[in-house]
Amino acid sequence: MQSTTPIGTIYIEDLEVGMSRAIAKTIGDHEIETFAELSTDHNPVHLNEEYAKDTMFKGRIAHGMLSASLISAVIGEQLPGHGTIYLRQNLTFTAPVRPGDHVEATVTVLEIDRAKRRVTLDCKCRVGDTVVLKGDALVLAPSREID
Repeated sequence: MQSTTPIGTIYIEDLEVGMSRAIAKTIGDHEIETFAELSTDHNPVHLNEEYAKDTMFKGRIAHGMLSASLISAVIGEQLPGHGTIYLRQNLTFTAPVRPGDHVEATVTVLEIDRAKRRVTLDCKCRVGDTVVLKGDALVLAPSREID
């Protein structure tokens, strides 16, 4: 997995609206098969080309939550990073991700409630110029005063 910034922590005291971090990963057969095993989601639209070509997608697609997991990686590793606790995630899947697609997940700070240590994040995944997933997350950010 490629990262645009080092892993670690950005404490609530250092967060600013507009801060953004991203990672990118090519989603191949190995990732799809591994995700199917881990999640126990063996839907043939993900694993069987013959089946998938007769669906609305006209071919295999990756699990939507596989792309969403890249958002989790950005939040847990970069923004805010280590020590962050997920409170809520809203997602809308807008286009399929196909085997071989290069997915970039970007997380941007929208709002900060320093008193409660809560941060609202804009979340997007793109394949090229196409947004394949969008949403927002609410997280509890780590603090120097508590951690």
